[in-house]
Order: sequence, then structure tokens, then C-alpha cells
Amino acid sequence: MSAALGQASESPFPDPRQAPADAPLAAGGDLSPALLLHAYAHGIFPWFEDDAGPVLWWSPDPRAVLFPERMRMSRSLARRLRRGDYAVTFDGAFEEVTAACAQPRPKQTGSWITPAMQTAYARLHALGFAHSVEAWQDGCLVGGLYGVSMGRMFFGESMFTRQTDASKVALAHLAQQLHAWRFELIDCQLENSHLASLGAEPMPRADFLHRVAANRRHATRRGPWQRPAAPAADG
Repeated sequence: MSAALGQASESPFPDPRQAPADAPLAAGGDLSPALLLHAYAHGIFPWFEDDAGPVLWWSPDPRAVLFPERMRMSRSLARRLRRGDYAVTFDGAFEEVTAACAQPRPKQTGSWITPAMQTAYARLHALGFAHSVEAWQDGCLVGGLYGVSMGRMFFGESMFTRQTDASKVALAHLAQQLHAWRFELIDCQLENSHLASLGAEPMPRADFLHRVAANRRHATRRGPWQRPAAPAADG
């Protein structure tokens, strides 16, 4: 069972090292920029499906992570990158990306990216902490992703695609640029087969929290971010 959010001066959250492996760490609080940034800085993120209920906060074990330099690209994706099938921008359409990510997936009836979540991350974007990567085709948004940047870590939130490999192309551009900026890690939160196919791997929570604590020493590259050079592709 998750704990209620407290009012401790140091942290309003329970110790994430003691969180259940696959259940919420805490319930309550709000989606204010200050609380969200504190959560990410301590390896915690919000995930819930109903704005009428309490905010649920998670710190799962293990954590899915992607080292930017280890992103795995299939031959077809590498060819698509070389051809430049999609134009890619950074921070070019943040609210459009979050709205697209909020659309229910096939066989789903709802989305955890609620209107309150979209508003909260738009605030973080305005403050320079949340960023999006967009893939375009003929002037239309066909894929992308968004997340939160703190220190040398990027905390990924969601991806969407409307054309083959569009979100993967966006991720490839992001991974290359983060590597160039000496970012150490992309947090993918929860494991799934799609992320694993791109090189995401499980990391024990204790190791992840150690990295997050060390990350708090680094300055944050606040937005707006600029479009990077095209990623190099092997194969």
C-alpha cells in the first residue's frame, strides 16, 4: 500500500528505497513544478489515470534505463536515418506532442496523460525543464517524445508515432545529442519489449537512486533546446 504524502521539511516523499517494487510509493500532493522537480531529482515520478483521484508517485524496482551511446538501431531504422525520411526538431511543438502522447493506444480506452498532467508538464516546459523532440513529414507532426531534463539525466515520459519509425527517429536524434552533451542516462521508467528492442535495460533501483543522487550535483541545461545535427547511423 502506498503511503500518504507527508510534510517533512527535507522531503515530502517516503524513502524511495523502501518503495514496493511494483506499486506506488506514495499518494497525494499536487503537480506543481516544485513538487515534480523534487520528485524527479529523487528518482520518483507521477503515474495515475484519473484527475479526480489522488496523484500516485512511483519508484519501481528495477528501473528501465537507456544509456544514450548504447541505443540499438535496426538496419531499417539506420537506413531511414541516413535517408532523412523525417525532419526532426527539438522543443518545436511541446503541447502538440503531449496531446498526441495522450491519445489512447490501440486496445486502450484511456490515457494516464490526463489534462492535469498535460498542464503540469507545459509549466515545466515554460520553465525550461521539460522538452520535446518532434518528427515531421511534409509539415505534419508524425511522431515524437517528451520528458524532463535535470542535470545529466533525461527522464522520458512518453512517445507516440503516426508513421513507421517516427518516434524511433526522434529518440535516435535525442540520444545522439544527449551523448554529445555528456548526459549519462535516459530514464525509461518501466520495462517493456519496445524499449528493450531499442537498447533499454533494467537497472536495480538502488543503483538508479545512487546515480540520481550524484546527478543532483550537475547543472541543468534548461531550454529551449536546439535541433541537433543528423545522427550518424551504422549499417
